[in-house]
Amino acid sequence: MEAVPDSQAEHIIAVDFLHVDTVNLTRLYALITLEHGSRHTHLLGVTTNPTGPWTAQAARNILMNTDTDTDTDTTKLKFLIRDRGGQLTDAFDAVFADAALRVIKSPPQAPKLNAHRERIIGTLRRELLDRVLILNKQHLRRTLTRYLAHYNTARPHRGLGQLSPAQAETRPPTPIDLADHRVHRRAILGGLINEYRIAS
Repeated sequence: MEAVPDSQAEHIIAVDFLHVDTVNLTRLYALITLEHGSRHTHLLGVTTNPTGPWTAQAARNILMNTDTDTDTDTTKLKFLIRDRGGQLTDAFDAVFADAALRVIKSPPQAPKLNAHRERIIGTLRRELLDRVLILNKQHLRRTLTRYLAHYNTARPHRGLGQLSPAQAETRPPTPIDLADHRVHRRAILGGLINEYRIAS
């Protein structure tokens, strides 16, 4: 795999599958995308059987911005990075190639070559999936959707100067003296995560 320069980060999107076992030991697969430049992460779908046609349709959905929670500006994208998993077929690649994206496959057993993608999978496990028992496909979809909304709008990222992806796209918030305000705590995912805002 040839290296992509850091200056190209805003033009890169990475995809990967995350597998989750439910309480009754059914294995589910969630297809996740990560925009390298903004760190926005999106859920493309959840399935028990990630076949080639399913992943190809998920690829079409992201390019059309339908059936997903994405607000990805696909016109900026030039590169798609993916691993060599059997679920990501030639038909999946062809959808992106038709949209003028160059598909770059990671070499086998080389996770460090796409550290951003591996980090989001690790974050999802550490901060969410290691702490929640998943019941079924609908529960996983709801849980991931809610967490990724928090991840994109409220969770600070070291690579973005402790801003969330949404804050980094606009501007940093104005510093305030908390001694002059009341702080409101909002529980996310039943209290697993908390977000804090100035009470109005």
